[in-house]
Amino acid sequence: MSLNNEERKAIVEFRIEKAIRAFNEAKGVIKLGYWETIANRLYYAAYNAVSALLIANGDTAQTHSGVIHLFGLRFIKTGVLSSDMGKLFHSLFTMRQTGDYDDTYGLTEDDVIPNVEPTGKFIDKVTTLAKELLNKDK
Repeated sequence: MSLNNEERKAIVEFRIEKAIRAFNEAKGVIKLGYWETIANRLYYAAYNAVSALLIANGDTAQTHSGVIHLFGLRFIKTGVLSSDMGKLFHSLFTMRQTGDYDDTYGLTEDDVIPNVEPTGKFIDKVTTLAKELLNKDK
């Protein structure tokens, strides 16, 4: 998919908005204790932030695994972002998979809550980098 700068900027901004909205949804559901829903929203918040970053970088991926792989390849292995950020993103993916598809284990507060604050920091860092990459192309 070939995007011009205006299209790329619009998509990146939309994905960043989606990331922030999903993160706020996750925080809003905490008081209800729907741990699988919170895990899902945390992952999608991070996923949309990473997707925005990849698009800002000129990369595209068609699958969740592709997004995870390209994020690792372009930003973790190169040292642009810390390996802890790569581990968190993979952990959020695994937690979402467990919550959405595992019929033998339900997520608990102890599984989910420790990921909320780090996910917020992850989103801030990733979306800031995405915006920097967009502005670099001006």
